[in-house]
Amino acid sequence: MKSIDKIAGELAGYDPNSLRADKVNAFLKELVNPVLDTETVNLFDGLNRVLAEDIISPISVPPHDNSAMDGFAFRGDQLDDSRSLQLKVIGTALAGKAWQGTVGLGECLKIMTGAIMPEGLNTVAPQEMVTLNAEKTHITIAPKVLQQGDNRRKAGEDLQQGSPALLTGAHLTPAALGLIASLGLPTVTVYRKIRVAYFSTGDEILSLGDPQREGAVYDSNRYTVFGLLTRMGCEVIDLGVVRDEPTLLETAFVKAAAVADAIITSGGVSVGEADYTRAMMKKLGGESGGVAFWRIAMRPGRPMAVGRISSSQHKDSLNRYKNNSAILFGLPGNPVAVMVTFLAFVRPALLRMMGSNATTPPLLKARSTEAIRKKPGRTEYQRGNVSLALDGTLLVKTTGNQGSGVLSSMVQANGLIVLHHDQSSVAIGDEIDVMMFDGVI
Repeated sequence: MKSIDKIAGELAGYDPNSLRADKVNAFLKELVNPVLDTETVNLFDGLNRVLAEDIISPISVPPHDNSAMDGFAFRGDQLDDSRSLQLKVIGTALAGKAWQGTVGLGECLKIMTGAIMPEGLNTVAPQEMVTLNAEKTHITIAPKVLQQGDNRRKAGEDLQQGSPALLTGAHLTPAALGLIASLGLPTVTVYRKIRVAYFSTGDEILSLGDPQREGAVYDSNRYTVFGLLTRMGCEVIDLGVVRDEPTLLETAFVKAAAVADAIITSGGVSVGEADYTRAMMKKLGGESGGVAFWRIAMRPGRPMAVGRISSSQHKDSLNRYKNNSAILFGLPGNPVAVMVTFLAFVRPALLRMMGSNATTPPLLKARSTEAIRKKPGRTEYQRGNVSLALDGTLLVKTTGNQGSGVLSSMVQANGLIVLHHDQSSVAIGDEIDVMMFDGVI
């Protein structure tokens, strides 16, 4: 395992006092390692899990040529663009049961969606494209409305037997679950859920149920982070609120490192005299641990500490904490800064730990409907509302007040406006990058 200092040294431009936001994910990619433990679960329990081995299709899907819609099946070589085609209806093919018999020239078969195509038939005329006589014994197909092979699903069109259906690292979405089920597989082998311990720090933080007091605020960050982690499919270990006391913080870090793969805290990473998180990370880091960085050239969320915590530094009498360590993300205390740093940096790092091959959501281009002030030298993440213009292009505007404590603005927004490190002010009509929330938070 590389030490944090070694990783930092390998990254050109690393500056612990002002790390560019676009350097952070490269740093984290080197710092975190995938969890390799696996388990086999029922398919109903596979949603949001990460596939731990390739799934090779044991069958062809579909197993037979079949009809893509309700209609009439026939030999497509009879079609002639110069004249109508009249066919005699000699039977009905239902889904789930092979039709027995032979369909010759001048004949057709009424067929239901999904029904097996009888041998020799290769085309289906949708029922709305044919004229049926009064006795319902014959159909007429107008010229030039169909081509041979239309509306037939070929055997193996979705998956061929022996071909890869899903690859290791795939996130099991609802569509992926359906694909696995179509192969007749009731279980799936996945990486175990990563365990993420979380606590808030600060003497000013109130837990829900505590009476209000002057200068104190209710803890929103625990619930925000819980939602973000749960959406990702993590096992969340809630350690509550920890006061700004070195002994309490040390105990919380050691306890968290003993049971978790990653630790997330909010608050306690700035330069205030009551901020002990960074000092604790150095003390408990171990040979490859310590503080990775703690100031990022970004807004909001400049103070952010990342490193490793080793529980083996402080063992109990039963030696339960030996040889265990966790990646620690010390996030800022302001609610919006917590969400922004999580989405920009923590989420991609946790996906890597989960064994996922998912990439960072692509940034979309939208035209700004307002002027936005920005100085080069830091990356800014502003809350925005993205909408669709009449010409089909994307428009974006800010939600107004961009203060890092204005959590309501995250509720009002549907994405983040990303103004890059070297970028300057934005004029009305300029194209800018947006990171959409849908599917992420």
